[in-house]
Amino acid sequence: MRKFLRRGFLILVLTVLCAAAAEKYLQQQRAEEEVLAVVKTVLPEELKKETKILAIDRTKEEAELPASYDYRQEGRAPRVRDQEQFETCWAFASLTALESTLLPEEEPDFSRDHLSFHNSFEMAPDEGGSYIMSVAYLTAWQGPVYEEDDPYGDHISPLGLRAVRHVQEVRMPADKDYEAIKRIIYLHGGVESSLYVDFSDPREPSEYFNRTNFSYCYEGEEAPNHDVVIIGWDDAYPAENFRMPAPGNGAFICQNSWGTGFGDGGIFYVSYYDTNIGKYNAAFTRIEAEDNYDVLYQSDLCGWCGQVGYNTDRASFASIYTATGNQRLQAFGFYATGRDTEYRLAVRTDYEDEKDLEEVEYVQSGYLQDPGFYTIALETPVDVREGERFAAVVEIMTPDAVCPIAVEYASEELGKAVNLEDGEGYISPDNRHWERVEVEQTSNLCLKVYAEDTDE
Repeated sequence: MRKFLRRGFLILVLTVLCAAAAEKYLQQQRAEEEVLAVVKTVLPEELKKETKILAIDRTKEEAELPASYDYRQEGRAPRVRDQEQFETCWAFASLTALESTLLPEEEPDFSRDHLSFHNSFEMAPDEGGSYIMSVAYLTAWQGPVYEEDDPYGDHISPLGLRAVRHVQEVRMPADKDYEAIKRIIYLHGGVESSLYVDFSDPREPSEYFNRTNFSYCYEGEEAPNHDVVIIGWDDAYPAENFRMPAPGNGAFICQNSWGTGFGDGGIFYVSYYDTNIGKYNAAFTRIEAEDNYDVLYQSDLCGWCGQVGYNTDRASFASIYTATGNQRLQAFGFYATGRDTEYRLAVRTDYEDEKDLEEVEYVQSGYLQDPGFYTIALETPVDVREGERFAAVVEIMTPDAVCPIAVEYASEELGKAVNLEDGEGYISPDNRHWERVEVEQTSNLCLKVYAEDTDE
């Protein structure tokens, strides 16, 4: 049940890294006797004039949401499962959310054991976890695998199993963005979210759970310690149905992992006024076949666990890879760390050193409504030769952000789990001054590249 690496940890990392990066940039500018009036100014005026204008379609995804909605009535609710005595609620919630996205067309049963044993965080399965670990595992194509190939609870998890699906998009609605949570549930799949619970067994007493109405509301200050999946909502759910009446009506319909003996066959209602529900969220919204791409280039096996930037909402980042064969680069994978993110993309072939990044021309742009991980197809795929070094480059703008770039940060908490020798990445405030992120920020960039083999 215990959680690990909550988003509050990310905020701490963000503050520390942003301050260091901003100061380094200012020192560079002073050394070159260039005046930087405020850190907020990212692109000097002369560069702005030279920047190629790329149109961005900012059309938002919308849905006419009903006052109540319930996956159980739509044939979209996955089977209720039981985590038993193990601290694996996070794994159950993540894979239940994933399964809900595939319903009703498919009804897979994915292995919770494999996620617990074979993620990159080097934690024992009984140490707990979080959605951050699940997102990293799934977007790195480490899973999912089928339950029949790795059954739950036997303390054994075989090596060598390959992912049977590829997760290419994860929406991560912002803190308490109930409209986004509902829209994603309605259009895509269940949303994993977190609670603080004062009991861990259906038979234990609780100050906040009403066993008659299957309702829960906690309004204290404790951090979350349990993950569930939101599978619907009821705006008119009565406030008086909670053990201690909530400040107003409304509840999310949540699926637990304590078996069918809990709540209404494993389902319960969580008040909109609960302290933690809707704060830390993940929905696996784009799931493709395991043969969608031939090659995945990546260096961020622990995924988004920190942020870097220059104390402003805009920055650029580039990952350098060496082609493992004659290939066609098809797509980038990266995170939007906040709402309404805009991006520009470029590929530099025949890459030699970071000076080549100063000459990059962005050729594609786009808009991302929700925070999360996205796979963006290149409008014009790029061919590379075996052994050729190439740079995947992204310029990103996230409103109100101070550090918009997601990184795998080698923190004290992650310990030896992060390998800083498997990546080569650079960040820049202005597309001119680039610094090595592994050296200066103790991080790997969260920037993946997907490719197909060619016969050329």
